[in-house]
Amino acid sequence: MTQPPHDEPTAANTEELREQVEQTRHELGDTVQSLADKADVKRRAQEKAAALKEQTTAKTAELTDQAKAKAAEASHMLQDKVPDTVKEKAAVAAGQVRTAASQAEQVWQDKAPEPVRNNRTPLIAAGVALLAVYVLLRRKKK
Repeated sequence: MTQPPHDEPTAANTEELREQVEQTRHELGDTVQSLADKADVKRRAQEKAAALKEQTTAKTAELTDQAKAKAAEASHMLQDKVPDTVKEKAAVAAGQVRTAASQAEQVWQDKAPEPVRNNRTPLIAAGVALLAVYVLLRRKKK
């Protein structure tokens, strides 16, 4: 049997000896768990990745808020610098575009047959597909 370290007193009775053994087992268990945690590279990498992801998300939110603030500030500065005549012309043009769009929608509702109105999305998709085929065929000929 080995000699006890000089800085630790020896047990006076079996009960103290059992307590020392139990404490040593506990300390050894903690040491083994600590070594196992250090050896688990995959888990440590996942924890590091999660921390980096959290930091990135926070920084992205911060930068997005800053960008929005700068955009609002630039918009206000631009509005202050644009002459009133240009603003008025833009407002008139926007109104004309809204009127033309509502008129076009009304024409669509009045003149297009009901099956066409009810299936607008597939018709538009078919038109886009035909246009794509046409463009591809023209490219092949060149």
